Amino acid sequence: MYNARIVLATPEVNRFPMLFDITQGDESLTSHSGLALVGLLLQKTKIKERLNVVSLPDHPYPAIAHGDITQAMIGLLCLGKPDFADIETFRDDPFFRAALHLDCVPSEATLRQRLDSAHGAFDTILKDEAAGMIARHAPRITPCHKNLVPLDIDVSPFDNSGTRKEGVSRTYDGGQGYAPNFAYLGVEGYLINAELREGRQHGQKGTPAFLRESIVLARRVTAAPLLVRLDAGNHSQDNIAVCIEENVDWLIKRNLRQESKATWLAIARELGTASTPRPGKTVYRGAFAVAQEGSDRPAYRVFEVTERTCDPNGQIFLTPEIEVDTYDTSRPDAPETIIAWYHAHGTSEPFHSEIKSDMDLERLPSGKFATNALVLLLGLVAFNCLRLCGQEALRDEGLPPADRAPVRKKVSRRRLRSVMQDLMYMACRVITHARRAGLSFGRGNAWYRVWRRVYLRFAAATG
Repeated sequence: MYNARIVLATPEVNRFPMLFDITQGDESLTSHSGLALVGLLLQKTKIKERLNVVSLPDHPYPAIAHGDITQAMIGLLCLGKPDFADIETFRDDPFFRAALHLDCVPSEATLRQRLDSAHGAFDTILKDEAAGMIARHAPRITPCHKNLVPLDIDVSPFDNSGTRKEGVSRTYDGGQGYAPNFAYLGVEGYLINAELREGRQHGQKGTPAFLRESIVLARRVTAAPLLVRLDAGNHSQDNIAVCIEENVDWLIKRNLRQESKATWLAIARELGTASTPRPGKTVYRGAFAVAQEGSDRPAYRVFEVTERTCDPNGQIFLTPEIEVDTYDTSRPDAPETIIAWYHAHGTSEPFHSEIKSDMDLERLPSGKFATNALVLLLGLVAFNCLRLCGQEALRDEGLPPADRAPVRKKVSRRRLRSVMQDLMYMACRVITHARRAGLSFGRGNAWYRVWRRVYLRFAAATG
């Protein structure tokens, strides 16, 4: 066979030829060392222990334990690989098995069939252990005001058009897919609860029960007071009743339904404080107390009414434009503060994007609704593993500059895609010697010291 090597003529670059010799060595290498971080987090939970004793009618004596099945799938999701077929890449990868503490790596068929047969038997365990993992390892749960921690609940459609999956139907945005409900805790956006729903299901259907469960899970994570924030689609007395019963504060955007904007303008002129951001635009903000059924505490109705008589260019309207936003809340704070808190509720939209795009979990892998619901809950665990890795990497109190995350500017939260690129997909060499195993990272790896610090902190956390 003809074999030629062409070398650049310039002396200073002769070290690097234009054509490289391609060989395969004996070293054990991996391009996804971050699974060691995920495996360490999962090891501090009781997911395997609790799932292994669950009895499934279709698999009374499984050859591969339920815990190995679920943790293998969580590992795939942390790498942004939601398809069952992706497990075949790791069947003969000893690092994948060792990092996730698996006795055996399942095949694609075994993985699919086991999740198909679960039928909700794993759901409560996964949610409960995910909450415990956040409570154990989160550097902090950041409040939105003083010690008030937000609990944001929102529906986000999953586009699964072009498929015949069970439960796929027309969603509120006009697409074909699912309409899952999510609950995020704290400014960091830890995913505390998730529920897969059919696309056509109304956003309020089942929300009171979901809200109650989310509050219970949130209290497993933090003892701080909670502020539940909901969109207008969940403006319902049933949700407020749950908040009252659970003794948490709430902030819900109101659905105006048939209320007249002109009437609200008259109320705003009487009770509100006016400001004029520009000529022809007047904004009224204010609040008034309202009786709250089932509670001795008063509730407050906050309003922001905008009246425009001309556009920014000075073009006068024939009739004024009136825009009305109103909110119900248990908090007696200033209207400007309440409105700002609700606008901050919009930060949950990037969290949805991280699930859909960064984890590639929008188009769920199964044709069965119950299986996709379980995959979403496994995604909940994976989401929090990645979030914990990202937040721990940013914790730099008292650290020298060399040990801090090499980010361009100070940030309070890392997007999951960045965590996957910087920590999950970090290449290393796997070393085994004298019945011990180790990971060796490259000399020029800028994230090595951060990766090592995160690993040691997770290892030191009490189980």
